[in-house]
Amino acid sequence: MASLSLGLNLSRKKNISRNAAVERKNLITVCRFSVKTLIDRSCFETIDDSAPEFVNFASILEHILSHRLKGQITWFGYESPRSFWDYIRVACSKMPHSCICSIENMENVSSSRAKGRAWIRVALMEKRLSEYITAALRDFKTTRRFYDDGAIVLGEEANMLAGMLLGLNAIDFSFCLKGEGLDGTFPAVIDYTPYLKFTQSSDSISSDEEELRTLGSSGSESSSPENIGPPFIMDENSWYNKCKRVEQKYRLALEQKGYLEELVRLREAQLLDSVSQNKLVLKRIEDTELNHKLEKEQLEYIIVELQDQLTVLKNNDLRSRQELTTHLTHQWPSPGALDVKAVALETLLYQTHNERWDEKSFQSLGPLSADASFSQISFDPGQSQDGNGKHDDSHLSLGKEDTPSLLGLCGSLTSVASYKSLTSLKSSEYLASPTTEMTSPGLTPS
Repeated sequence: MASLSLGLNLSRKKNISRNAAVERKNLITVCRFSVKTLIDRSCFETIDDSAPEFVNFASILEHILSHRLKGQITWFGYESPRSFWDYIRVACSKMPHSCICSIENMENVSSSRAKGRAWIRVALMEKRLSEYITAALRDFKTTRRFYDDGAIVLGEEANMLAGMLLGLNAIDFSFCLKGEGLDGTFPAVIDYTPYLKFTQSSDSISSDEEELRTLGSSGSESSSPENIGPPFIMDENSWYNKCKRVEQKYRLALEQKGYLEELVRLREAQLLDSVSQNKLVLKRIEDTELNHKLEKEQLEYIIVELQDQLTVLKNNDLRSRQELTTHLTHQWPSPGALDVKAVALETLLYQTHNERWDEKSFQSLGPLSADASFSQISFDPGQSQDGNGKHDDSHLSLGKEDTPSLLGLCGSLTSVASYKSLTSLKSSEYLASPTTEMTSPGLTPS
């Protein structure tokens, strides 16, 4: 029993796979026939909505794009039917200059099936149906998400479909997007009768005549020589049909040739435009590089010039410092010379003042008293320096008086020139010499 059930399962799977393969093959073959009939019809008149060849082709294409299309799962777990427009809308949304948005915004088209039929018509009028199909098939992730295994768009037949639809770009279509063909309430039905016509060949006709001749009597009309003509007539008709088919193929090839030539001219124009744009871009890049190089050289030259100027300024500053130091050194005298000049000047002033005081004192005082001589002696700088003639403070306060003899000495110590000379000298030896020189003349008049 297990082997029997296993065999039944295998046979069932084989039947399912065979049926799917036959279904795909039938749809692709019928699509090829419909494309050929459309091309043949376009040689004589313009294809519009009323042409039966187009109606049949639109139905076939709709069946192909809806083959094994997955349903949409709702929130309740049920699967609702889905139209092929849902797949085209997502897979072709990234195409440049596509008609997807225009079809989505159409007012008179509401259902998804009607939008898909409108898309087929617009794509044919744009001569981009094959381009749309190719772009959709290239997005394999989206295609896999919308279709089950065994679908035409997931098999090898998909590439054949895109190649067959390329021949429709040579046909000028004219459709009305408000007609009855966009009604999405009725499903599309394929008419197979135009492709089921059978034309018997001359060999087959002769074999049938031979059978009739052998089966019938020798004296029947079928064996008479007068009835030998129809086979030749049928043969002539067959040759006429063959010539017509060859002519149609020639016209098709001519149309295809014209379309390809036009496409080649368009691509050549685009190539020339791209080459010219590339040249312009290269020229701009070269100009930019040249400007950058010139600016870099200018900046380097400016940096070098600024460095030279900075070096010159540093040299000038150093030279100015040296000149200022030299100038100050030669302008101001040395401390020794300044001290000698100051002492000589003070001595001269002191002597002149003492001479004037001597004259006044001799005229006013007359004979000197002992107390005056003692007071003068007590104020002698020599005695104050020796330290031997010390007296009491009370006695000094009694004998001291503000006489003009002290003005010269005080002036010599508080004058600006002597102060400068004294501050410039930092040793006690230099401070002692001017004092002795200044106090060397006698204070008492002789």
